[in-house]
Amino acid sequence: MKLAIKIIDAFTDKQFRGNSAAVIVLDRWLPDPLMQSIAIENNLSETAFLLKEENVTEDTLVYHIRWFSPVTEIDFCGHATLASAHVVFGLFPDSHEIEFVADAVGVMRVEKKADGFIQMNFPSRPPQKPDYIPSALLDGLSIAPSAILQNDQAYFAIYDNEDDVMLVEQDTLQIKKLAPYDVVVTAPSKHFDFVSRYFWPANGGDEDPVTGSIHTGLAPYWSQQLGKKELDAYQASKRGGVLKCVVAGDRVLVSGQTVQYLSGEIIIR
Repeated sequence: MKLAIKIIDAFTDKQFRGNSAAVIVLDRWLPDPLMQSIAIENNLSETAFLLKEENVTEDTLVYHIRWFSPVTEIDFCGHATLASAHVVFGLFPDSHEIEFVADAVGVMRVEKKADGFIQMNFPSRPPQKPDYIPSALLDGLSIAPSAILQNDQAYFAIYDNEDDVMLVEQDTLQIKKLAPYDVVVTAPSKHFDFVSRYFWPANGGDEDPVTGSIHTGLAPYWSQQLGKKELDAYQASKRGGVLKCVVAGDRVLVSGQTVQYLSGEIIIR
């Protein structure tokens, strides 16, 4: 069996920046263990598998989407959704809108904008004050945050200074104890509205280069703190990535650019 594969750098307009995702369009779902094995072999933060929905109108592109890290299947991944949109728009260059469907997050509408950005429409998932703060979280960060929040994806470590976000180090053994939750560290920024970094040793790797999904929590939080609905964000990993966010009621619009790195073929024996 042969499978076409593309690797896309997401949330960047330059190769070797942003976050890379592999995208594989299927004509039927593969067995879960095989999809996990492919993700392990790709060794990227996520591999997205797409299956086109055929029973829709001609004007609508609908794809079911699943995401796998090298460790496990992921409920929700923003950068691999962005990469998937790049691939689908390449297959249908006259189209400007896609609907992705995922079990955990429902329908996600994606639009190709005139400025070259791809805009994703996600459910808002603002963080709340947790019932308790695990000791592993405080022990796992080299710099103490000023506040801790939580949503269904991660703990939010809030800092007053973006330098702390750049300098903080994680103890991966401690952070891994927080599974299934990850940790995002964030602060207001001089050049952007806010910056962040994302630690996820329990679910993927030590640090994710750019994490679109967590901005469905970061954007509502910083929108409230800064008193604005449109925000520019930077994820300050080694590769780095820029995200445009708009808070619109119970939805968060997250936009980014994409660059293709690879087009190839997987041979399954």
